[in-house]
Amino acid sequence: MRSNQVHDSGRLDATRRRLLTACAAAGVGGTLLPGVLLGLAFPEALQGQAAASAQAAQSGSAGSKAGAKPAGAADVKAWPAVTAQMIEAAAAIAAVKLTPEQIQMMLDGVADQRRMALAVRTLDLPNRIAPTAVFNPVPAGTPGPQAAPAQKVVVGPAASIAGISASEEEKVAFATVRQLGELLRRRKLSSVELTQLYLRRLRRYDPMLHFVINLTEERALGQAAAADRELAAGHSRGPLQGIPWGAKDLLAVKGYPTTWGAAGFEQQSFSEDAEVVKRLDAAGAVLVAKLTMGALAMGDLWGYAEGTGKAGGRTRNPWNPRQGSSGSSAGSASATAAGCVGFAIGTETLGSISSPSTRCGVTGLRPSFGLTPRTGAMALCWSMDKIGPIARSVEDCALVLNAIYGPDGYDQSVQPAPFHADLTASVETLRVGYIAEDFAAPVARPAESAGAGSLSEAARKRLEEQQRRELAQRRYDHPFHVRTLEVLRGMGVRLTPVELPRFRFSALLNILDAESAAAFDDLTTSGRDALLAGQTAEDWPNLFRAARLIPAVDYIQAERARSLALEAMHKLFADFDVIVAASEGEQLVATNLCGQPAVIVPNGLRGADAPGFAAGPDDPWPDYGGPGTPVSVTFLAPLYQDAKAVLLANAYQQKTGFQKLHPKLG
Repeated sequence: MRSNQVHDSGRLDATRRRLLTACAAAGVGGTLLPGVLLGLAFPEALQGQAAASAQAAQSGSAGSKAGAKPAGAADVKAWPAVTAQMIEAAAAIAAVKLTPEQIQMMLDGVADQRRMALAVRTLDLPNRIAPTAVFNPVPAGTPGPQAAPAQKVVVGPAASIAGISASEEEKVAFATVRQLGELLRRRKLSSVELTQLYLRRLRRYDPMLHFVINLTEERALGQAAAADRELAAGHSRGPLQGIPWGAKDLLAVKGYPTTWGAAGFEQQSFSEDAEVVKRLDAAGAVLVAKLTMGALAMGDLWGYAEGTGKAGGRTRNPWNPRQGSSGSSAGSASATAAGCVGFAIGTETLGSISSPSTRCGVTGLRPSFGLTPRTGAMALCWSMDKIGPIARSVEDCALVLNAIYGPDGYDQSVQPAPFHADLTASVETLRVGYIAEDFAAPVARPAESAGAGSLSEAARKRLEEQQRRELAQRRYDHPFHVRTLEVLRGMGVRLTPVELPRFRFSALLNILDAESAAAFDDLTTSGRDALLAGQTAEDWPNLFRAARLIPAVDYIQAERARSLALEAMHKLFADFDVIVAASEGEQLVATNLCGQPAVIVPNGLRGADAPGFAAGPDDPWPDYGGPGTPVSVTFLAPLYQDAKAVLLANAYQQKTGFQKLHPKLG
């Protein structure tokens, strides 16, 4: 197939030489992204494809097969000739100055570049195909993690199950994994009974919270019955045996759709389970549901094309169902918080475990990049995606991570790093820092600093009002942060204030934009992005289109700058075992780009005097907060030292007890 669709090697080499010669003569250090030219020169063609795809979808003929390519889309003859005006416009977007003579010299080379891009576009590149370049977050010159024998998580005394019985659904539903395990091992409850309980709750609360995409009832009941037989025979698979759990619907599960929460993928299925699913099966856990995710891992809004018979909507926060649960691990956090699964699996690229865990008042563990295999999971950004647990306690998260971490021989990003968590160890010897800015009294942020100078008067006033609300929210939440430090000091932890490196981490987010646009390039080039639920400027369809205009050179430069960021973050963590931080802000960007692990724990509830939650079609900000909603705090650790963050987060959680709070759903 390759020989029929790609230039032969001699022609390809000649084309490259011609293009490089033209660009060098023009004084340009690299080529412009082909999408710049396509997007600027041929908007009518792209719009026509989008309209045709949308019309076909409405008639039920589009979106039936993920990855379908529009006829002729990769045909050079389908596109107008490259002109000097196109290159001039593309150069302006790329911030490159070119003279008219240089532009003329580039015409043939850029046309050949487009031919190469269109030839690649004819290839079958499903989402599972990763780039050959594999991101390694360990800075150059720094020893990487060394393989070590697998070890169990060391936990304290057996969990108390006093007052918990099969006849009290609420107590069982909100029990921790360790408590549920005790109930099962002591024959106070069977796995089949527990599975049926959670299936009932998933059905009962889904109409209010919208967190289920598909129940896996037949599979679950079979697994639960097998767990009961093994437990009765004295065959132990470990602490997850017989525990029902939910999977974010980007994990492949054989025999069930894996929809990625998005229109066009409603019937998508895979012939093999994701590696994380296999490992949890081996641990004896019971999969009860595929849970919602924001469409293609964006936010908490999901949905399908009209006429498919599928549902959609926004997954809700159990503490305030008027609120979204945040995302993109929307259903995983919401279902865990509502007592509808024992634990769940989520993923994070840029806040998708942290944000919904905070919103829904549950515990999330985002592991170091490369600690857990992503084989069989939807790819969004190959150099940032991470898989981790969401549960009711740090202990639970540690037990789940222990079951799913480690190389699988397929995901080349996975490091041979150990996860040796001893939750009985002392925290007093830990070197602990805290990000001083996160715990300082909030101050107003001038509207001008947010780039408001070029806004209209009405837009400027709206921004100022948003910032006023944000400041009120931050000031209200500030005492929660202060109390965190007081509690830690009371536990004998010595705290040192630290600052994040002075580095523009958010300037590197072109990496995320470019990789995600490549992961779903089919949607943009076919026009099937019109099917997705979100269609605002902040949603994937627009972001994918805009990412086509990121020059390849700038993407590579961002990756080179990322090397400097890795060094800066490594230096920050060199003196600390754990750093305590707010769950949002600059650290979230920095640690996701550089791969450090995070444990997010509930840190109390806002009172009746909290600033009111404001949301509506014309007033979407802030979409969080309000009386009776949770706050959180985050514990960070150096790369592949996840166990240290787990140790301190668990000790803090045991001291405060906020993990025991849960919403009253009625």
